[in-house]
Amino acid sequence: MGGTDGGAFRRMLRRLTSDVEVLDADDLSEGAQLSGARRAVECASGQEVTMLGRLRSVEFCPHDAEASLEAELFDGTDAVTLIWLGRRRIPGIEPGRTMRVHGRIAVREGRKVLYNPYYEICQAHTP
Repeated sequence: MGGTDGGAFRRMLRRLTSDVEVLDADDLSEGAQLSGARRAVECASGQEVTMLGRLRSVEFCPHDAEASLEAELFDGTDAVTLIWLGRRRIPGIEPGRTMRVHGRIAVREGRKVLYNPYYEICQAHTP
């Protein structure tokens, strides 16, 4: 068996023995990387980034000063919180959606955050 065949065999064996969540994270990470998007795990505060991932949660957060819509975007490597200030709802922004977002990374309470990111809702990737 050559080097290429052995690698394919190892990948196939891993897919058969790995947890579904691990495989989903691998697929998300690979899709983001192939699209040219920045991996969330590599992003740091102050960087302007374009990311691709899936929304894990979306919630309206009423605060005293200003309400916001917050969503968690996961790209297979790490999660980033998306925050749209002054919004209660945005059509199409719902858990399970695949999105491409663009903005400048900030850190709030130890979490990576994009405030009012530009976004594009993408077609879900099907294997």
